[in-house]
This record gives sequence, structure tokens and C-alpha cells, in this order.
Amino acid sequence: MAETQKDVILAVDEGTSGTRAATVSHDGNVSCLEYLPLLVDTPRPGVVEQDANAILEKTLAACLATIARSVAEGQRIVALALATQRATAVLWDRNTGRALVPAMVWQDSRYVGLLDQLAPTWDKILTREVGRPGGVRSPYIWAAQHLLNTPAIIEAYDEGRLCFGTIDTWLLWHLTNDRIHVTTPTNATSAGAYVLAEHRYHPGWLAALQFPQDLLPVLRSDADSFGRTNVSLLGIDVPILASMGDQHAGALGLECLDRGQAMCIHGTGSFVDLITGPTPPVNIGLYDGTTTMVARRSLDTSRFAVETFVATTGSALDWVCEKLRWFESATEISRLAAEAKSARGVTFLPALTGLRVPKMQANARASLTGISIASTRSEIAFAILEGIAHSVTTCLKANEEVSGVDVSELIVGGGLSTSDTLLQIQADLIGRPIRRKPNTARATLRGVAYLAGSTGLQWDVLKGGTTPGPDEQVFEPAISADHREQRRALWHSRIKSELEHADTFGAGQSEY
Repeated sequence: MAETQKDVILAVDEGTSGTRAATVSHDGNVSCLEYLPLLVDTPRPGVVEQDANAILEKTLAACLATIARSVAEGQRIVALALATQRATAVLWDRNTGRALVPAMVWQDSRYVGLLDQLAPTWDKILTREVGRPGGVRSPYIWAAQHLLNTPAIIEAYDEGRLCFGTIDTWLLWHLTNDRIHVTTPTNATSAGAYVLAEHRYHPGWLAALQFPQDLLPVLRSDADSFGRTNVSLLGIDVPILASMGDQHAGALGLECLDRGQAMCIHGTGSFVDLITGPTPPVNIGLYDGTTTMVARRSLDTSRFAVETFVATTGSALDWVCEKLRWFESATEISRLAAEAKSARGVTFLPALTGLRVPKMQANARASLTGISIASTRSEIAFAILEGIAHSVTTCLKANEEVSGVDVSELIVGGGLSTSDTLLQIQADLIGRPIRRKPNTARATLRGVAYLAGSTGLQWDVLKGGTTPGPDEQVFEPAISADHREQRRALWHSRIKSELEHADTFGAGQSEY
């Protein structure tokens, strides 16, 4: 008798630096993983671009390799799920299917001057309705400028051949048999013209950017039926059931689903997301550095999240080790910090590229203060980790104030989360348990597959597909509320001092 095939979902994670494809089974196992790197081009300051045609080619190649492996392993692919980098925009010719200009990557800031001119009129409106100010980049202003200045784009638009969309739109247009032209809320939110509470575009803002609204992709839900795959490209005929931004797919993969759950992914920086549920945050715009977004949308219902990040955490440790050479590695910092158990008044502020919370201040700088002749390397190591934990705590508190939702637990992943010492310090400072998830590098693939399979295909409800395993670890707070407040008060005083200095001396402080 032939062995029964295992049903799996083909999950795609198209990120900025590379594309991954893998299969995800009912038990949450990720297998048949393929990865192909992508190039990012920065031809001049502020301009960050990618070749959208190469993104498509690499995505197809990764998918085909995964499909071949899945067949060899006796798997049966029953659906496709797509996660993508957010707010990277493409303009392409619907007749040829080729991108007409390099894609504008989400890190691009070439139009910051134009957006600054619109800020006095629009930022308060956008923050209230869209969840973020105009910022430093916009896919819509990028496209509008091409429509004014690029002959090939102007000609394609005049002849009805021009298509516009973010990476999710671009890939879905190619991957679907019917060439659908759609986007989803977790992607549209980051693009900056999506009205959170009403699931629609903001026509006034788009008009201010001179963007023609007949180019807009149709808004759908993140979990939806997007048609069937293009057999001529992939060789399989299965439904596409999910498309969402990669950060949000990662949250699902870490089982950060419910109101009050928060997630912190540590990488170069540390992103902190708090799920608020179906009710939009009550204090949108309270902090400039906190943005509101759709965490996911399914069955015509959106669930929201607030996000704040610390730009330099992992990179701060690299700076301390590689440039200052105070320690050999992040591992040594963690080991020495565990020996100290306290910083004894030493404070490290990891603001190597400025602060976002409690106030947006690009001129703020990193600092190491409170050192005495009695200070030790172990205490400085503790202070470095404590500075990162304080910064994440400040992000969490800002998210709580903006959302009106109390954090019930913090789920963590990424490089720095391997430090037991950091996570214990973090639990002590936030006064909430911290749950460390294993295999966080595959969370995005797992999460988008969970969303695709959550309506009965693989799972009856969206619950992460697996129960907490024995390799997860929970860190409980181990200090009193009074001790916590004392440590936070010292941190706030040091932050206040740095903000006052930055406000007084501005950009010129680097010359002192």
C-alpha cells in the first residue's frame, strides 16, 4: 500500500535581503527550506532600490526548488501563503509583466523634502486616521514623481498599460492565474494611505501626493481567497489563501495573537509590537515614535497593533565589541553581566542614531554615565544589557499608553533573546513574564502558513498550530515594585538629561 502523503502549505517569505520558500505541515514543522539572496542598490544618498524583476525571478526559483523537494519527500502542497517586505513599490507594464524602473525600497528617503512641506497640513490628520505621519518615504509620491518625470512611465499610463503596487501586489499579479491586482491591510498600512478604522484608502492624502487613484490595487483581507496559482510558472494548481506583511506574519509565527500580547524581535534594532485586538488604539499620535497598524485582517474584521522600535540594540553591542573593543563578544557581555547582578548606578543609553521614545530626537546620542573608580567591567556589561532592556520597556510603556491596553506577556525572539541575563533584566523592568520562542528565524514562514490554513484547511482556528513546547522558556519578574521604580527613575533622569542636551545643542553637539 502506498504511503499517505502529508498535506503542507507552501509559504513564501520575500524579504529585503533575500527570498525564502518552505513547506509548513499541520504540526508547524518547517521543511524543504530554500533561500536566495537579493541585492539592494544605493546609487546616491537617500535612494534605496531593488530590481523587482530579480525579486520575482528569485521568488519563483526558491518556490520551484521547494516544490521539487516536497515532492521527493512525499508531501502534497494544498495552498500557497505569501509574506513580503512592506512599502517597497513597483511600477510595471501589464502587457510584458516587466518592471519599468527600479523598485523603491522601504528604506528610501529621497522625497523627504516634499513630505516635509506637506507635514504641517497633513501629519496630524494622517496620524489620527492612518496611524502614522507622512514620514520620510511614500510609495505613492515615488510613483507620482515618475508619472511627472519618466517618459516610459508616462507613456505606459497614457496607454493603460501601467500597474502599481507594493511587493505583495507585484508577486500576486504574477503568481495568480487571473493576474489579480490587489493588496492587503498589513502591507497598505505601511505604505501610508490606508484608513485604519474603515478599510479604505485616504483620497485626500493621495490627491495631495498627486497620485492617480485609478492605479490603486484593490484592498482585500490578509486571509482571503486570492485565486489559484499560475501553473505555467509554478507547476502546481493550488489556492493562494494568505498575503501579509512580513513583520505581522512573524508575530503569528510566534503565537502573538491576542489583545495584550506583545512581541519583541531583537536584531540590529529591536521592534516592539503590542496587539490591541479589533478596537483601534485610543490615543493614536500620543508619541511620535509609535505607529499604529493592522496586525491582520480576516473575515472582514481587522485586528490592530501598535509598534515602536529601538534602532540600535544588537548593533550597539557590535559597536561596543568591534569598535571600542571593550568585550570580545555579546556572549562575553552576557556572561559578565550575570556575574555582576547590578550596574551599581552605571547607565548605558543605546541611542547611537537618536531616540524615538519618549520623544523623537535624532540629535540624541548614546552615553555611558554613572561610572566611578569602583566600577567594574561586569557592572558596565550589566549596564549595557540593562540599557537595552530599559529602552524596550520604554517602548512597551509607550505602546500601552497609545493603545490603552496593558501588556500581559512579552514574547521574544531574535539574536539578543539568547541571553538569559538580558531577558531576566527585561522581565524585572517590565514586571511581566517573558516567553522566549525557539526557531524564530522561521517564524514568518510559519505565521503566514498558519493564517492561510486557519479556516479549516489545516487548523480550525488561528492558534499557532502548536502548543508551547518544552524548549520554550519563561522568565518571571524577580524584583519588588519599589526596586523596579527606583531603577526606572534613574533611567528616566538620564534620558531627560540627554534630551535636554540634544534640544539645546542640536546637530552641532557632535562637534563638541
